[in-house]
Amino acid sequence: MRFQELRDVGDPVELGAAYSHAGADELVFLDVKATLEGRAALVGLVQRVSERLAIPFTVGGGVRSVADADQLLAAGADKVAVNSAALDRPTLVTELAQQLGTQAVVVAIDAEGGRVRSRAGTTETARTAVDWAREAESRGAGEILLTSIDADGTRAGYDLELTRSVSAAVGVPVIASGGAGGAEHVAEALQVAQAALLASILHEDPDRLTSLRAELHALGVPVRRVEVLHGA
Repeated sequence: MRFQELRDVGDPVELGAAYSHAGADELVFLDVKATLEGRAALVGLVQRVSERLAIPFTVGGGVRSVADADQLLAAGADKVAVNSAALDRPTLVTELAQQLGTQAVVVAIDAEGGRVRSRAGTTETARTAVDWAREAESRGAGEILLTSIDADGTRAGYDLELTRSVSAAVGVPVIASGGAGGAEHVAEALQVAQAALLASILHEDPDRLTSLRAELHALGVPVRRVEVLHGA
């Protein structure tokens, strides 16, 4: 809830495989404590997760250099997400885009009250989410992963005002994150963003992804047809 009281909800390898088999469009793997604990990216774990996936895989946490990103891509990631390190040194985004291509660079933005926070939401910055998203795009970010700290974990819906303002400010895809409680919330988010991230409501019940996709279809949201795999 709002980045506080993190809980262990299972094995990331098994959960990643379950979501891939159940029809998720993409898996986003964020090591949220890597920066706070001064750790490098969990390359070995990323490799084990990637071996079980048949969908695109974005990884963030502990990425401080092009070399860090290269390690993750070699381990099976399709994209790397940067957050605190990019805020500390914005040229990192430029370096990543030049070396890896913009399609592989995601800038993750954690915002509270419309302002950016870093280090897993523990540190204030002088930037607004809109301004930082614009700069990130200008430096080569191919996507923006926008998490509302205010909405995170509440299950009361995404922060549509924040998401709408950032989406209107940039020309790259925006992934809405924080606040999902059901299919209606996802449908609302997809009116103002290009994608919607879901976490806790699925981690607690991975089988819900299949029913959620059916609910979205019933709400008129275009959903990619998939063949759900069993016993994989």
